[in-house]
Amino acid sequence: MLSHSASARYGLLGLPLAFVAMPLYVVLPQHHAQAYGLPLAALGAVLLITRLADAFIDPLLGRWADRWLAQPQRALSVAFAAVIALALGFVLLFHPPVRQTVPLLAWCALTLILTFLAYSLTSVLHLAWGTRLGGDVAQRSRLVAWREGFGLFGVLLANVLATQAGMGWTSAVLTLGLLAGVWALSKGPRPAPEPAATTALPGAGEGVEGGRRALSRPWQGAGFRRLMALFLVNGVASAIPATLVLFFIQDRLRAMDGAPLFLGLYFLMAALGVPLWVRLIGRIGPMKAWALGMLLSVLSFVSVLGLGEGDRMGYLAICLAGGFALGADLTAPGTLLTGVVQRAGHTGQAEGAYAGWWQWATKLNLALAAGLALPALQALGYTPGAQDPAALDALTWVYGGLPCLFKLLALLACWRWRHHPALA
Repeated sequence: MLSHSASARYGLLGLPLAFVAMPLYVVLPQHHAQAYGLPLAALGAVLLITRLADAFIDPLLGRWADRWLAQPQRALSVAFAAVIALALGFVLLFHPPVRQTVPLLAWCALTLILTFLAYSLTSVLHLAWGTRLGGDVAQRSRLVAWREGFGLFGVLLANVLATQAGMGWTSAVLTLGLLAGVWALSKGPRPAPEPAATTALPGAGEGVEGGRRALSRPWQGAGFRRLMALFLVNGVASAIPATLVLFFIQDRLRAMDGAPLFLGLYFLMAALGVPLWVRLIGRIGPMKAWALGMLLSVLSFVSVLGLGEGDRMGYLAICLAGGFALGADLTAPGTLLTGVVQRAGHTGQAEGAYAGWWQWATKLNLALAAGLALPALQALGYTPGAQDPAALDALTWVYGGLPCLFKLLALLACWRWRHHPALA
């Protein structure tokens, strides 16, 4: 089994990748709506279109990643180029040279495409790298725990910097973190290289039919199809509150000054809970552990429906419980994914393809959350800063009630598929 230090060197890149995701997916909607006055429906449309476009490139990136990973040094070179592009896109996105609505929306769309593409490439390579390292349940969960644990501390750091120090410092720290993450990856455990005959450039020697087969290979297994369905439904439940959390804190609770504390404790609880979830996975298996996390999340989010202005302590308790439940979402799915790859007999062959589709599902969840929740809120009469009771009720139900529905659907799927051999 890989040591903790070796697993940590692999996992460090998860810190800046999660760091950048927090401003992109949580801060960006509220920041651009509040600072630049962008209408929610138009901003939601831009986020939906760019996230969907980004999501559908991920499977192709995954197929390329399998070729690059055949020679890990080549994969490292690609990762280095990708993190440079990611840092550049992030700076351009949060420091726009225009302020008028239409040019700013166009600028957001273009810089989001660059940023998402670089982020996707780096994330797919990192995920596929860890999946290809493989191992038993203990090693798989350890690798996932270090990757996601570093990711949670990246979110905590981004939460502090983005809200307290400004986007200038946030951009600088992100750049340094990305470079450090790739350096640590180069010093950590590497997948075994493949023979030279299999390491041609992506697409070389493949016809259209061969490319389609490579892209569709993960879907041939029932275990992956069911895991993806579960991951998608559960992911929507998590993506909706992530998109709306700052609106809820600002207008429903009227406690925007407490946002860094709420978000910080939420992710800190998740980080502290990761080792406990890893142990639980080892005892009862990843599927049962994941289901327990879903149940805890439902119990905590139901309480959101009773909150009103000034209910800081009640929301703080929800953040602590929900953060702990998040640890299951971070550790169990990745452990299950590696097991699905192993049971399908695709170890050392198609980890990139699996990682690409996995990232596709993650992005699809976020795209649906932004593209559906934001326009729906506007249609229901909510706008940032609104104090109309009906508008605030709509915000509460979309933020707290809708995720519970999706979590319950995911729990039902866990129950139905709890004995499936590929999801053990």
